[in-house]
Amino acid sequence: MNYKTRKLKDQLVSLWIRFMVLLVVALPLIIAFSLLYKSWLILGHSSLSELLFSSVWRPLAGEFGFFPFIVSSVWVTFIGLILTTPICLFSAIFLTYYGSRHLLRFMQPVIDILAGIPSVIYGVWGILVIVPAIGKYLAPMFGYESSGFSIMAGGIVLSVMLIPFILNILIEIFRTVHQDLFDASLSLGASKWQTIKHVVLRKSFAGIVSAFGLGLSRAFGETIAVLMVVGNVVGVPENLFQPGYPLPALIANNYGEMLSIPMFDSALMFAALLLMVVVVVFNIISRRTIIYLESKH
Repeated sequence: MNYKTRKLKDQLVSLWIRFMVLLVVALPLIIAFSLLYKSWLILGHSSLSELLFSSVWRPLAGEFGFFPFIVSSVWVTFIGLILTTPICLFSAIFLTYYGSRHLLRFMQPVIDILAGIPSVIYGVWGILVIVPAIGKYLAPMFGYESSGFSIMAGGIVLSVMLIPFILNILIEIFRTVHQDLFDASLSLGASKWQTIKHVVLRKSFAGIVSAFGLGLSRAFGETIAVLMVVGNVVGVPENLFQPGYPLPALIANNYGEMLSIPMFDSALMFAALLLMVVVVVFNIISRRTIIYLESKH
């Protein structure tokens, strides 16, 4: 193979790689502009403040208030993250620093299996176990009546789905902390827990924030499992034991049958655009927080 042929092949490969990188960068913009284009009809029909802050949802009358869906999405997402945070953080610490290597090798495929279970299976499990438990025991314990299909049920199912995703990331983050730092702290007289608390967690804090930031973004868009247990009732929930209706469930429940109604179709595209904007904002905030924390260390 002569020099000119090798140079031509290198140029073609370089051009192809650059095109792939450009495509990856362009994809979010293409998706965003496509959703904005499809949402233009509803944006011309109602003001942005009406769409975001109105609680009236009567599509056939031309009234599209997304506030109940936004509130439900936020509640379910943050409940799921709050329930998941201590489980993942302490499990990752135990598996990395207290458990044996055999336990970690055993748990890693278990975590991968949990991550690979289809979300509809989690939804069925939620209907069989979580929903009756909330309706019969948990809600009455706090003085509420509930069918069980509620914000709380959605949050619990979502938290279980997030565990393998966040736990895997946290284990890898803790593994990146150099053993010399750990040993140096122990040699100065610190206990194992003091070393983990003041050295490991401090050193890996930016990574921990990143893990939960990614989990938050993923949780906000979760659809099927949450849809099956959250109740899907339009209205602003006043407590955790009332049903809700998150944005992904709204899209999944209505999109297929409402394609023939242009305004409703545009409203659902606006819901998808809103979902994408929220996830992008979460990721930007998470990234900026990581950069700030890394600069402090």
